Amino acid sequence: MQSITVTELAKLTDAIVIDVREPDEFAQVRAAGAVSMPMSQIIDRIDELPADETIYLICAVGGRSGKVAEYLETHDLDVVNVDGGTYAWTDAGLPVEQG
Repeated sequence: MQSITVTELAKLTDAIVIDVREPDEFAQVRAAGAVSMPMSQIIDRIDELPADETIYLICAVGGRSGKVAEYLETHDLDVVNVDGGTYAWTDAGLPVEQG
């Protein structure tokens, strides 16, 4: 499984960042530009994911997003797990959104 640090991800422009945490976690704080698709909905919403672009997966610390990455790889999607997740993102002082 491929992985990326939060600082490396922050340097990318137009990256597709999917936050797999639950909606209440997502509402509290998230990486700026991340889109919510909770782990519990991935199977039902897999068709919403682009098959021709790299998808960066983030959660709180990297565990859930790692599991989702493994699943999506079995569907031939190009996915990258974000090391350290949202906690690492906020600790690094990178842009966040709330609400």
